[in-house]
Amino acid sequence: MKKIRCAIYTRKSSEDGLEQEFNSLDAQREACASYVASQKHEGWVLLPTAYDDGGLSGGSLERAALQRLMQDMRDGYVDQIIVYKIDRLTRSLADFSKIVDVLDAAGASFVSVTQSFNTATSMGRLTLNMLLSFAQFEREVTAERIRDKIAASKRKGLWMGGNVPLGYEPDGRTLKISEADAPTIRTIYDLYKRHRNVRIVKTEADKRGLKTAIRTLSSGRLKGGTAFGFGHVHHILSNPIYAGRIRHKTKVWPGQHPALIDPTDWDALQEQLKVGAVRSRSQAGSPRDGQKKQVSLLAGKLFDETGDRLTPSHTKTGKGRRLRYYVSHRLIRSSGPKDPSGWRLPAPELETLVADLVKKHLSVPAVQANLVSLATTEEIALIAKQMTELGKDDGNTDERANWILLSLIERVQIGPGNIQVSIAAAAIAEHLTVGLKRISEDHLNLQTDVRHRKRGVETKLILADATGPRDETLFKNIALAHRYFDMIRAGKTYTEIAEAEGASKRRVQHLVELAFLAPDIIRDVWDGGQPVGLTSHWLKSHAFSPMWNEQRDLFRVL
Repeated sequence: MKKIRCAIYTRKSSEDGLEQEFNSLDAQREACASYVASQKHEGWVLLPTAYDDGGLSGGSLERAALQRLMQDMRDGYVDQIIVYKIDRLTRSLADFSKIVDVLDAAGASFVSVTQSFNTATSMGRLTLNMLLSFAQFEREVTAERIRDKIAASKRKGLWMGGNVPLGYEPDGRTLKISEADAPTIRTIYDLYKRHRNVRIVKTEADKRGLKTAIRTLSSGRLKGGTAFGFGHVHHILSNPIYAGRIRHKTKVWPGQHPALIDPTDWDALQEQLKVGAVRSRSQAGSPRDGQKKQVSLLAGKLFDETGDRLTPSHTKTGKGRRLRYYVSHRLIRSSGPKDPSGWRLPAPELETLVADLVKKHLSVPAVQANLVSLATTEEIALIAKQMTELGKDDGNTDERANWILLSLIERVQIGPGNIQVSIAAAAIAEHLTVGLKRISEDHLNLQTDVRHRKRGVETKLILADATGPRDETLFKNIALAHRYFDMIRAGKTYTEIAEAEGASKRRVQHLVELAFLAPDIIRDVWDGGQPVGLTSHWLKSHAFSPMWNEQRDLFRVL
């Protein structure tokens, strides 16, 4: 008679009662062993190996004992699985089909002690599938009932278990403040109020020796007691449980436990965290001293008078130098003729100009006094100090100072002859550590007149009341023109000058014409006050009279 090697598999969903001397797993095993003994005349032999999964759901195959049993079947050590009920093996039809595949491949089968059917026949398989369908339905209904119970309990503000948040300890179905750990939470919140930067909070927490909570795992191993990670700090700062609330998925309900942090302060801090998150995504971090990567500080914030966004772009010179620009989106996406109304602005100069505008605006005493509604005299003095010192702290580089100022901006719009800047109320509230509702938006918009100066394909903006930087290219070309003209007066030809200077004959002929510009026009170029349209590019592509009065009339309208 052929021996049929039988392995008993037992499972219990919860850990309740497993510590008892005779538990549910023992009862299942005893019943299965008795059944195997009754089939001794059929050649059934019970294997001594125990395959017991305690405290594990039947909704998954990720069970240590079950995986071990399936491997032993593949290796040919088991001919038949004995279970008390089919749902001890699995409650999922999909998982059952996987088990059947393993059984078929190994030439094995299984038996349910309390449910009599033969899986070798089509009727037996139908019966089995029906039983499994009901088992899966029962599992899903139970899961829904548990989820509904948790949702209802959280709506009542009850704590539904899990890892106890640092700063609290369990108190029945709610929480109470842990006097030992609460100071750690309050310190983290105070650090964020002071620095408004999660990474700085993490660094300061490390300096103070703050540690995570120590927990004892079910295995008896201790976990925690280590330095806080960046993500852990952010989770603490954004966890509504510290404001006396209970979160369930996307909803937050008033809790029955005491608040560790004042709810009003917690709400204001969430606005600050949102501003910081948006800034990080849009700018990928702030420029730091020695950081070579160049960041487009106005990306996503810059628009022209048509509403078209100006997109960061760059080119590289022959020597590998990277030149950054903001270019109208319609110039980038268009494959046809270029739109003459499009903008191409050098990024560093524009960023500096806008940063200077913001700093100048926020330094005006009238703006400082009215920036926060119902501000006391002491608050106004503090606001004035904070606004005046924007970008000056810690020996910041110009780029870092610009980043601090430009991070306050919500939108910049440029147009012919003017530039408009809107400052973000949330960013100001974060910087001043005040509630968003107290910020007066009447003082967050500024506008100023600018002059446009063309240089090749790019445009520079110059404040209308400022002289502006000198056009070094134009001034250099005028100087070369006078030098070439002196060489011509000395008797040299265009060809000889070109060979001596390493330039083309055509370039020499073109530049010489600049030697006939009126002295007052040259003086304006030196001072940076020449007409906006008077550039080397314009002079190269347009003829002009050598008569000074005619030059003045022509250039005046540029």
